[in-house]
Amino acid sequence: MTPEQISMVQDSFKKVAPISDVAADIFYDRLFEIAPQVRELFPEDMSGQKKKLMQMIATAVNGLTKLEEILPAVQDLGRRHNDYGVVAEHYDYVGAALLFALGKGLGDEFTEELKAAWAETYGTLASVMIDAQKAAAA
Repeated sequence: MTPEQISMVQDSFKKVAPISDVAADIFYDRLFEIAPQVRELFPEDMSGQKKKLMQMIATAVNGLTKLEEILPAVQDLGRRHNDYGVVAEHYDYVGAALLFALGKGLGDEFTEELKAAWAETYGTLASVMIDAQKAAAA
């Protein structure tokens, strides 16, 4: 991730944060639409899960300029995903749902350049989580 991409992601998330409840709804609606098989991995009442999602994204986005400080938390999250039944392909669905939700939330401001910056950010963090998850399972 370039410093410009980090700045773009952080600036755009400031616009998403005020609509975090709506963004989380859009995210999970899309996730369960494109990957209905993952619905069983989540609680029936999603209100707490939605808050956790937005808090995790905020922590990750705010920590992008100091990745070395947030990586242990990202790795721990990846390891915990073993307990939830998450497999590597699920990360692709989550990434797609995230980009979809950001596109809906940001509208015309979600340019191809911004989308690429978010995809790079998510890809970086997801790969850290996947590696940690695989190492923990081994």
